[in-house]
Amino acid sequence: MTIRGLRTAVTVTAAVVLAAGASAGIAAAAGPAGSGAAAAGSCGPGALKVTTTSAGSDQAGMNHEGTYLRVTNTGKSTCAISGYPGLALEGAGHSAMKTTVHRGDTYFAQDPGAHQVTLKPGKSAYADLVWTHAGPSAKAKYLQVSPSGGNAHSILAFDKDVDGAALSVTAWSATPPGAS
Repeated sequence: MTIRGLRTAVTVTAAVVLAAGASAGIAAAAGPAGSGAAAAGSCGPGALKVTTTSAGSDQAGMNHEGTYLRVTNTGKSTCAISGYPGLALEGAGHSAMKTTVHRGDTYFAQDPGAHQVTLKPGKSAYADLVWTHAGPSAKAKYLQVSPSGGNAHSILAFDKDVDGAALSVTAWSATPPGAS
């Protein structure tokens, strides 16, 4: 390895360590005030599984369609997520599609706002995902979902027509976000 390559590796490693420390600090600082309990650390990419679910709620009407994203802690320790999922559509052959994402209320649910959700092993968090399909639609085949908005993501089958490749999503919540 050259000296330049070594410097780059050290710089990247330091940046990762700083980012991990900052994430842990944010998760610890977001713990319940006055509870005396230590807050759970941020969920690592390998500890989370993303799926879709109806959660017993039919989300279809007025050219809108929706589903819930469910992220489950498959790890062995309690961890926390917060904020909004990162989303991107892919076409056939996993080709990237320019995707517009609106974060906040959806046609079917009120946004609970960004807040920490603590996930014990086996427990899940939910976000409402909605799109329209009335006009010029993008032919999506897959959906990339990053639970924490970072680079680590899951790819789900998502064979949907999506107007303008535009999606709406709420923040993660311990229960499926309620109707607006």
